[in-house]
Amino acid sequence: MTSVAGSEDLFDCILMADNRFHCEAYQEGFRDGTHHGLHEGKNHGATHGAKLSAELSFYYGFAFTWKCLLQNNTDAKSRKRLKILESLTKFIQGFPQNDPQYGKLQEDVEKVRAMFRQICSMLNVSADFREYVSVAAGMSF
Repeated sequence: MTSVAGSEDLFDCILMADNRFHCEAYQEGFRDGTHHGLHEGKNHGATHGAKLSAELSFYYGFAFTWKCLLQNNTDAKSRKRLKILESLTKFIQGFPQNDPQYGKLQEDVEKVRAMFRQICSMLNVSADFREYVSVAAGMSF
């Protein structure tokens, strides 16, 4: 009887080895996948954060420049333009730069874009952000 019991233990050991190796491989794969996913997510976030930052910086610089150009004009149209330009610069300055969990980011970026389009309409200039970026990319000093 001991030989039958010994062979059953050996058989159980072989079956359990398959299960054990499966579990160990799963844990290792899960660990590696989590590590790679976090790394990839961080890179993705940094890339898109930089693009968004460049876009908002452009809008801020655009508004600041037009404020400087219009500040000495006293007509009603210029005052209205200055008011919306000031509103845009203050809104952009209020962005939470150090809060990666900011829940209203997309909503606020859309507000900035809408304000930019409104200003462009009031100033009778093109509202295509990419047009300005492509011109700036071709400049060299």
